[in-house]
Amino acid sequence: MTADGYMGRFLVADLTRTEAWSVPLPAWLREGFVGGKGFGARLLCDLVPSGADPLGPENVIMFMTGPLTATAAPSMRACVVTKSPLTGIYLDSFFGGRFGPEIKYAGYDGLIVTGRAAHPTVLAIQDDQVLFHPAGSIWGTDALTANARVKAELDAPEARVVTIGQAGENQVGFALISCEYNRQAGRGGAGAVMGAKNLKAIAVTGRRLVRVHDPVAFDAACRRAAADITASDACSALTDSGTSNAVPWSNTVGTLPFRNHFDQVDAKADRLGDEGQKKHLFLGKAACHGCPIRCSQMGAVRTGRYAHMITDIVEYESAALMGSNLDIHDVRAVAHLVKLCDRYGLDSMSTGVVIAFAFEAVEKKVLSPPAGVTLAFGSVDGAEYLIRAIARQEDELGRLLGQGVKRAAVQLGKGSEAYALHVKGLEVPGWAPRGPPGMGLAYMTADRGACHQRGFMVAYEVGGEKFQGRPVDTYSLVQKAEILKDRQDYLAGLDALVKCDFGAFGVTSAHYAEMFNAATGRDVAPSFFNEVGERIWNQVRLFNLDEGLDARDDRLPRRFVDEPLPSGPHKGRRISDEDMDVLLTDYYRLRGWDSDGRPRTAKLAALGLQPSRRFEVGAPPRPLSPPTRDR
Repeated sequence: MTADGYMGRFLVADLTRTEAWSVPLPAWLREGFVGGKGFGARLLCDLVPSGADPLGPENVIMFMTGPLTATAAPSMRACVVTKSPLTGIYLDSFFGGRFGPEIKYAGYDGLIVTGRAAHPTVLAIQDDQVLFHPAGSIWGTDALTANARVKAELDAPEARVVTIGQAGENQVGFALISCEYNRQAGRGGAGAVMGAKNLKAIAVTGRRLVRVHDPVAFDAACRRAAADITASDACSALTDSGTSNAVPWSNTVGTLPFRNHFDQVDAKADRLGDEGQKKHLFLGKAACHGCPIRCSQMGAVRTGRYAHMITDIVEYESAALMGSNLDIHDVRAVAHLVKLCDRYGLDSMSTGVVIAFAFEAVEKKVLSPPAGVTLAFGSVDGAEYLIRAIARQEDELGRLLGQGVKRAAVQLGKGSEAYALHVKGLEVPGWAPRGPPGMGLAYMTADRGACHQRGFMVAYEVGGEKFQGRPVDTYSLVQKAEILKDRQDYLAGLDALVKCDFGAFGVTSAHYAEMFNAATGRDVAPSFFNEVGERIWNQVRLFNLDEGLDARDDRLPRRFVDEPLPSGPHKGRRISDEDMDVLLTDYYRLRGWDSDGRPRTAKLAALGLQPSRRFEVGAPPRPLSPPTRDR
């Protein structure tokens, strides 16, 4: 056991050979990439061959922690890193709950899963003991049921478990990983990677402690960070309503998607916001490990068709994409649709965009609905039908849409690509970018495809947030690349810790640095996170370029380019091809990339990204891990 915030090793589990072993955490990896996203970015480059099938045994799926995970540091998480079956490029997806801390309690900084099991399998980890448990009796169950079944079969009620539902088993392109019931690694299809590996679940139980370098200083730093959160108005709002209060705000500033992003305002948006949810849902507070924010609000639907259904709060992205984007405004129905996604193991964000695409395709007579099924905006039953069809992959329509909007539109043709809303194959989130062009640039350049968590430019462009003490012009193209690069680098650095986005609304960079220094014994300035983040960002770019991505992929869907907004505060606005060219030219220059979006040699050298070191999992030492239980 190390005494610096790290456990000092990774667990490697080879599903093909049913063997597991530990690998030391190299000092160069710890010092240069810190943890979480940083570890995942570098290891994915080192471990996954160029051109590997994301659903093949040569892909890896990794669960990574950071040096502050499982400590007293407030609002820390973990992440999944793999090659995405939806996009074919880098994927990370972050999750809260208690699975991440349990990895460290078991004695590891991360789990690296390779190969493909011959039969459905549960990977059961208890400290140094690893069991490849048969999952035949659990295969076919939904993600939430599977969690309880795994604990029962292992006789381990205290275990922390991640599972997939039927969507993951069927390798749907946007299948998620369910992390202890109400937390998900949602984006990009990590659940499909588990399904392709015949990996139904991972259960972890640990008894170790995470030690820090200076406990007294660390405790004081954690107290100051917690005080930041307590004093933050943004964090207080999250405690009160989660992200649901963002629905009416987004509608007011003109960034709420309506009817497949046809517009960015919705006259009925208030029904989906925090007040609408409080009216119909009985909500109580819940929190992830060590988080004072308590943004989760669990409860039961009080009235109507879905009365008594237990649900989490319908957070902003789901309310926007499964609600206003589908022209559905009964929040009880939206909660039901989201719960279906959770059970089947589908990313509700991508699912909402895919359903909206299908509704519009039917409206434009490009797609024919199955007999007796209404696929139209406003149809809850139609949305429910598509969720089941996609997750179960039982019919031609479900198989078409389960590939995501990019591939579905290519197959459908007939102009449908114009309203297939994705960047690099990842469906667009619930913050509509016509109006704030910086948000469009964030989607264009995000490392995993369209993502609002790689630089939330809306805060600056319509939210009044200042950059370096200066107000930001909403529509100007000037300075947007500078702001975005700064935010992308900083957030990538914090994702190496691995921080919660909500905690970062309150905790200052100085206090993150204080906690990191006291935990690890290092002495870094707050600017350290931007430095690490830039290294990570370029490392991921190298991976994506190696997988065939180029500057032509850094573009917005045609709806945002060709169609001016019909109404709202940004009426008449769009982001033209010329606008995109200006934004990207500025962005590439600031990044030290050439006109094709490739990092220049000098930039890579300055960041220490040379191919002189390579991480390898090696071969299992003797004696081998405990034998597989008879099937």
